[in-house]
Amino acid sequence: MKLSEKKRLQIVTAAESLFASQGVEATSMDQVSSLAEVSKRTVYNHFATKGELFQAVLEAMFAKVDQGKQFQFTSDCSIESQLMEIAAQEVELLTSPAFLKIAKVAFMQMLQDANLANSLNGQSVGCLRFFEQFLSDAVKAEVLTVDDVSLAAKQFVYQLKSLLFYPLLYGISSKDELNVDYLVLETVKLFLARYQK
Repeated sequence: MKLSEKKRLQIVTAAESLFASQGVEATSMDQVSSLAEVSKRTVYNHFATKGELFQAVLEAMFAKVDQGKQFQFTSDCSIESQLMEIAAQEVELLTSPAFLKIAKVAFMQMLQDANLANSLNGQSVGCLRFFEQFLSDAVKAEVLTVDDVSLAAKQFVYQLKSLLFYPLLYGISSKDELNVDYLVLETVKLFLARYQK
């Protein structure tokens, strides 16, 4: 690794730590340079603004997150078991320390920056990378009846988020306190009650 790349990594790592512990707004470039053990000029040589640095931190954090495999619908297996597998993988992502850390860093900043909120809202993360296609294929196979695939995909994910992700993000519950298997099963049953043929 070149010295320039090493210094950039030090800056991003330091900023990630500071943004997670005290928020983006409360973090100064001086603090970043001090923790990264580089000059303030070096920080600005790599990142002209704190906004640029924040984007680099988010990209680095997302790169550490295992989003799991992309599922394709198959008629060889029951729709319920496929949805259970997708939901279980989504829960692994939503409740992972790495993903929760991103959320804590990003959410506070999103309240300050509408452009960031729109940018993050437009990203497909986790099962939303493939779930609309999965549902479309299940509809073509006449296993599900879904008029609005995009809405159905969001309903599935947002149900899991509301039951599992947000309680952890806001510190309302710990993962040990949540009955994950039961909540996954009930989410799938509710989805099938609405959309199964």
